[in-house]
Amino acid sequence: MSGELVFHTNPQSRGRIVRWMLEEVGAPYRTEILEYGTTMKAPEYLAVNPMGKVPAIRHGDAVVTECAAICAYLADAFPQAGLAPPPGERAAYYRWLFFAAGPMEAAVTNRNFGFEVPADREGMVGYGTFKAVMDTLEAAIGAVNAGSGYIAGDKFSAADVYLGSHIGWGLEYKSVEERPGFAEYAARVRDRDAYRRGNELDDAAVAGIAPA
Repeated sequence: MSGELVFHTNPQSRGRIVRWMLEEVGAPYRTEILEYGTTMKAPEYLAVNPMGKVPAIRHGDAVVTECAAICAYLADAFPQAGLAPPPGERAAYYRWLFFAAGPMEAAVTNRNFGFEVPADREGMVGYGTFKAVMDTLEAAIGAVNAGSGYIAGDKFSAADVYLGSHIGWGLEYKSVEERPGFAEYAARVRDRDAYRRGNELDDAAVAGIAPA
């Protein structure tokens, strides 16, 4: 893959997930900070993401939106970073990357807004119930903590970036239940130089400090 890598974000958004992933990848990239309600909704950015939301990346002529998709794309575009298992060993990688992007995020968002799925409608909702999501996640993280320490196998991957971000933020903002093993897993996968660099860059952007 070739071409300039441009990162469209706001430091107070899910863009922090992609920032972490970009720092893990280690390829040079240019950051464009967008503001809510103004530049994020301007025609120039709507040409990149018609939703008017961040994050998004442009890599040469390719545009990718949605955090999970961006993480998966970057892992494939920069295989030297080793952030995806070999193609034949990606079952758990895809499963938990998209479990977090689908059932987990939907369940947490609905819970945050006070919406409970009526018992007779649970079959119509992809995640079923918030409890089912938390129970499933607790079992998976318990096995991870007792085994390799990573959600998709023996090595840290893009799935850990995405899932670890959701669990870490969820614990911090009380949108994810404090189940056994959650804090241990989140602390382990975020104990990385790339995570710290990404946070420093985004914290500086919030404060209006230009990167060194």
